[in-house]
Amino acid sequence: MPDVHKNFIGGEWVAGSKITRNINPSDTNDVVGEYAQADPVQAAQAIDAAKAAATSWARSTPQERHDALKIVSDEILARKAELGALLAREEGKTWPEGIGEVTRAGQIFDFFAGEALRLGGEKVPSVRPGVEVEVTREAVGVVGIISPWNFPIAIPAWKIAPALCYGNAVVFKPADLVPGSAHALAEIIARSGLPTGVFNLVMGRGSVVGEAFLVNHDVDAISFTGSVSTGRKVARACVARMAKFQLEMGGKNPLVVLDDADVKVAVECAVNGAFFSTGQRCTASSRLIVTQGIHDRFVDAMVERMKGLVVDDALKAGTHIGPVVDQSQLDQDLSYLKIGLDDGARIALGGERIDREKPGFYMAPALFTEATNSMRIAREEIFGPVAAVIRVKNYDEALAIANDTEFGLASGICTTSLKFSTHFKRNAEAGMVMVNLPTAGVDYHVPFGGRKGSSYGPREQGRYAAEFYTSVKTAYAAS
Repeated sequence: MPDVHKNFIGGEWVAGSKITRNINPSDTNDVVGEYAQADPVQAAQAIDAAKAAATSWARSTPQERHDALKIVSDEILARKAELGALLAREEGKTWPEGIGEVTRAGQIFDFFAGEALRLGGEKVPSVRPGVEVEVTREAVGVVGIISPWNFPIAIPAWKIAPALCYGNAVVFKPADLVPGSAHALAEIIARSGLPTGVFNLVMGRGSVVGEAFLVNHDVDAISFTGSVSTGRKVARACVARMAKFQLEMGGKNPLVVLDDADVKVAVECAVNGAFFSTGQRCTASSRLIVTQGIHDRFVDAMVERMKGLVVDDALKAGTHIGPVVDQSQLDQDLSYLKIGLDDGARIALGGERIDREKPGFYMAPALFTEATNSMRIAREEIFGPVAAVIRVKNYDEALAIANDTEFGLASGICTTSLKFSTHFKRNAEAGMVMVNLPTAGVDYHVPFGGRKGSSYGPREQGRYAAEFYTSVKTAYAAS
């Protein structure tokens, strides 16, 4: 039997109260590894360890923080092929996509290693004579990090790296479904030279470990990425005890295609945004809003492009789209196909369950046509390789429908018109807007986040991460 991968608490690798098996969605006979699950007592121990380490780490030098984060970055990037394969094996995105995600994680740690050396503040004159004012940022304290399964190393990286950069201690709970990449990251962080207790890994169920984070008054802030329903629970719990919180939740992202668009560009944006990474991205283009003059050409071109997509083992060369992450997600995706048909939409191509050489959770990407924005397939996040084409008359109707959603994470447009692209950037009700680019795919050094039901709290990534992971202090002194 393989060794059980343990939790990391107070500088020690600790066995859990239970064990979970990490299953390869490309081959359900393949067990990626066995991983410990923490109980509430161990979660509390991790929080205690972080609390004990928080004050001294908050007083650490910029050089100490830089050096630790740079060590993490260097090892991640040196092992990107290996870690990318692990990620593909446990989550189901293709190996090239896995390498890309691992690379992004390394770049994020490198960015925040640099930010540690750029920490600063302001010194301003008071309106009162003989008084000086300093405005500085200080660590929040103990930060609980709860990450999702769809980006098992990049999202932990963009939460953990700034938390450590700004002097916080961390307790980290990865998604129970895909602990492998998170555990590998934790091993790297454990070798970085951080003081004991500054970083802690507690794997397990959200109802156990996550709940322990929510109710413990020593957790000063929680950064969460996941479902809307769980995000609301996090918000209620944090408000009840006045803890800081940051939420990244769902999306129902539109890609508008206007009559003047380059059809080839539009199709590539749509296929990439809707179907790559098996559509399991909160920034995926699940609503394709197409004006009537280009609608038929666009649909025909989409169908032809989709016929060439290879759905297979995530580690196999030539695979474009890997499996869905697990049986539950596959069942959900397939259920929405029936919902769409029952509501009156038509499937132009795809949607069937696929068998491959090895048992896995394979599904052909599905394209709905004749959809309306009132249908459930256009209102609810499916989180799979399913997209719905919505026909509209003109740009004004396209913009109105694009904004007619409870979500507001990403929004895209394909057009050759400077007028329409400029207007769309200013009027799309989303935190991130793309012009002639897929809605999925953002840089690591700029803010990430949305509006409405997609996000709550300060942005993630880039310099804007400081808004969440620090607290502003204003200090006065008589000169």
